[in-house]
Amino acid sequence: MSSLTTLRSAVRGRVLLPGDDGFDAAHRPWNLAVAQRPLAVVEAADAADVAALVAFAADRGVPVAAQPSGHGATGRASGAILLRTARLDGITIDPVARTARIGAGVPSGALQRAAAAHGLTGLPGSSPVVSVTGAALGGGLSWFGRAAGWISDSITSFDVVAPDGRARRVGRDEDPELFWALRGGGGDIAIITAVELALRSAPALFGGRFLWPRTRARDVVDAFRAITADAPRELTAWLQLLQFPGAEPMIAIDATHLGDAAAGRALLRDAELVGGRIADTFAPLSTADVGSITGEPADPAPGRSRAALLTAFDADVFATHPTDPLLTVQVRHLGGAFADPTDNPHGPLVEPFAAYLFGVPATPEVDEAIRARQTSLLDALSTSGRAPISFLSPSESLADALPPASLERLRRLKAERDPDDLIRGNFATAG
Repeated sequence: MSSLTTLRSAVRGRVLLPGDDGFDAAHRPWNLAVAQRPLAVVEAADAADVAALVAFAADRGVPVAAQPSGHGATGRASGAILLRTARLDGITIDPVARTARIGAGVPSGALQRAAAAHGLTGLPGSSPVVSVTGAALGGGLSWFGRAAGWISDSITSFDVVAPDGRARRVGRDEDPELFWALRGGGGDIAIITAVELALRSAPALFGGRFLWPRTRARDVVDAFRAITADAPRELTAWLQLLQFPGAEPMIAIDATHLGDAAAGRALLRDAELVGGRIADTFAPLSTADVGSITGEPADPAPGRSRAALLTAFDADVFATHPTDPLLTVQVRHLGGAFADPTDNPHGPLVEPFAAYLFGVPATPEVDEAIRARQTSLLDALSTSGRAPISFLSPSESLADALPPASLERLRRLKAERDPDDLIRGNFATAG
């Protein structure tokens, strides 16, 4: 710790060391089940602060782990300086070029609101509080991905700080190898301070949730299968098996349609015909409000997750397999532009569905039951043996997400650019 005593004089942002008031809250990950014990926390004031911190850390041989808010934390920040980039929150929209320049700490919801004011949209994920940069580093699954592909593929350039503390721009023509790696390779080679990305014209948007008691599971699952069998790229539908504390089990279909309400209703007719609905929230939406559809938690909480890409939709499993004590079993329809050719590290996403299984480990006994249920469900499903990076659990690795050739290419770049492992992403490139 003595090597960090001068850290406060190296940066302008707030610095917290173990024992300082606020240190525990400052280093808290989004998933409170993850143990994260950094040597210090630095809340960077700007990009110059990031460069100064990395130079300081490199001089002392101390690693740096960057997180805007702690989403996706795996524990790799332990033993490192934890860099918070939430204050890098600038947003500049060019409505003529249909581009945005945003700081590394900008959450998806903030970008959507800024873009919507100009009749434009980014590629929002399910949660408005997850940073755009963090999503892009993992490839990024968006509500609009069936129409537009990976979030990472919308990035046109990065502002980064290299392991030597130098700040520079990275694009397809400026350091194409690092540009490739940052568009979905996990963020283990450089620290991003800003990105430029392409926006799209915001069309009419129709979205919401149908909710039923779980007793209608067979009919709902069959409707979901019918809807996704020939869905146009403008339609994205997710199946949700829900078990909230103190409530009866429920099942939902969440969807967005990039088009008018009448066309959206027609595409979802199979679901609308299933009787006994508890709720129907479908309505025309602003692209700024898409994050409200699933109502994901806006505050940190403990969680235990597993995920897998599916080679088929196993209707019988989702209609009949017990899910308790899981809080959520989510099935996302993929395909469309996700399966189109791309040169990002993941490559085309050829699996047609992704499953995400989540529970709250309130006690060790509940945690054990959650793990057992996740295993039994995944064993019953048709999986490809991999998951998107953003869905990986802390016990998994990039090898569970990326093709072997991409992983080897990332490892070569890591060995060349950061042989001392100064920059720590949520998942290690080496090993």
